[in-house]
Amino acid sequence: MIPLIVCGASGRMGRMLIQAVTETPGVRLVAAIERPGTPELGRDAGALVGLPALDVALSDDLGAALQRAAGGCIIDFTAPAATEAAAALCARAGVGMVVGTTGLGDSAKAALQRAAEAVPVLVAANFSLGVNVLLGLAEQAARLLEGFDMEVVEIHHGKKRDAPSGTALRLAEALADGRGQKLSEAAVYARQGDVGPRTPGEIGVMALRGGDVVGEHTAFLFGPGERVELTHRATSRTTFAHGAVRAGRWLAGKPAGRYDMRDVLGLAGDAGRLAGPAR
Repeated sequence: MIPLIVCGASGRMGRMLIQAVTETPGVRLVAAIERPGTPELGRDAGALVGLPALDVALSDDLGAALQRAAGGCIIDFTAPAATEAAAALCARAGVGMVVGTTGLGDSAKAALQRAAEAVPVLVAANFSLGVNVLLGLAEQAARLLEGFDMEVVEIHHGKKRDAPSGTALRLAEALADGRGQKLSEAAVYARQGDVGPRTPGEIGVMALRGGDVVGEHTAFLFGPGERVELTHRATSRTTFAHGAVRAGRWLAGKPAGRYDMRDVLGLAGDAGRLAGPAR
């Protein structure tokens, strides 16, 4: 049984991850971590999600919990600062990381890259099978549809903090990769006022927020007289939770390095890419 630790356990995603761990063969929950001061600290993780007791009480001590996770990994859907701190602890403890935290800044990305020199680190903007297939389709479409204008539009619930979403950025990056561009040089994140005609090669990335939308991402490719739209709509977050647990089970025992969901799903080769730059 592969030991897994859920970080951010009392949050909406954390609760779904606990449930998903109990429903996935070959893995077991050994710790559930929350930040200091969280009201649920000390509560049994099973009771937290309406299950029989799992004999795993919510704790704020990740360092101690990592001692029970040899050969396994943490699943981290928290905040950039917490993920950065966890990266250093996991590297020292020799425990792998599955990271779904969004809005990672340069400091957190660098910390994950350092951790990947010691342990396996899997970072994904989205853990659903459909989204990862969408990324491959978008890259292929951008490569084949030469000269088409490309835009990404994403929609999420009104409580989402970061914009654009990590998945939207990854989708725009796939478009840029297909066209041989760097997203940092092609991306346009806002248009207002007299901005003039659209410049050749730019990739627009726009975020919409409202209601209870789980997540919707569309890549638009506009050509003369035709338009291609590639869309993924998520209707339940359980898809992401089960994907992340699947990733944790896959990651256990892998060599140190960087991985993503394409590796888990067999959609990309390993050679020469695992230790690539953090995204």
